[in-house]
Amino acid sequence: MGLAAEDFQRIQGWFYRNARPLDLARWQFHFENGGQAAVLTALAAYQNEDGGFGHALEADCWNPNSSPLTTATAAERLLEIGFENSGHPVIQRMLMYLDSGAEMDGNTWRNVIVSNNDYPHAPWWHTDSDSTSRSIFNPTAILAGFILQHADRESRLFGRGLEIAKGLEAVFIMQPELEMHPLICVLTLLDYIALAGLQEEFAYAEMQAAAARRITALLERDAGDWNGYTCKPSALIHSPAGLGYADNAAIVEKELDYTLASRNSEGLWSLSWKWEGYEREFAVSENWWKAGIAFDKLLFLRAFGRLD
Repeated sequence: MGLAAEDFQRIQGWFYRNARPLDLARWQFHFENGGQAAVLTALAAYQNEDGGFGHALEADCWNPNSSPLTTATAAERLLEIGFENSGHPVIQRMLMYLDSGAEMDGNTWRNVIVSNNDYPHAPWWHTDSDSTSRSIFNPTAILAGFILQHADRESRLFGRGLEIAKGLEAVFIMQPELEMHPLICVLTLLDYIALAGLQEEFAYAEMQAAAARRITALLERDAGDWNGYTCKPSALIHSPAGLGYADNAAIVEKELDYTLASRNSEGLWSLSWKWEGYEREFAVSENWWKAGIAFDKLLFLRAFGRLD
């Protein structure tokens, strides 16, 4: 069973009525043969003069100032559309931001920054949060990987990125028992290493094996808990060729069925979280997140042949 054409069209209509320009450009790229240029133009609106990103690109944090986490979100958007032009101004300015050392502690970019506290945000992006997303891997693994793909191989920044990535590799191999979000960052780093053709610089196969084992260990197998904040297969397995799929094919199929059955009255999928203290702003971010969740669900369904 797949998502029927009329249900897909209903989601399409919702995007055209409600999505931010960036998410509409992403929709057109993925499902209407749209180009990368529109995504880059919309993404650039969130970039600051220092090259970093802010302005609620990460919809749970309305801080307009540049932050490592929001800049990593921009890197994920570029990775999503397979954008490889390292000379593009958006990428060059991102590299400038990363080379500046802003918001770093040694070889780690900060997960949260102090100015988050001054703007509407989810509680896990406050400086006093003890969220499990706090980790040396999040967002450092993503930003180091971005550097490996896009920085000039002869530059100081590339050397720094390689040093940081190798440090994360050593930590992960020795202590692979990560929670979901840090593991997602490791999986993204592995993607970047492969895109940069740098597998020989790392214990790449060992990292892959450790990541695959951790995926299997983390997955929540009780579908009754999938409507909450939990580690569903789709968080970590994105295609039949992805790490972890071979050992978890049955539960992936189970989630595909669950995804089709769990749409709300709008024909989309509801959030499993909310903020505290910023009800009006959360109502706006909730709509933004509906688009992000719909992308995740539709790309998951398409990767496994469930879009009719």
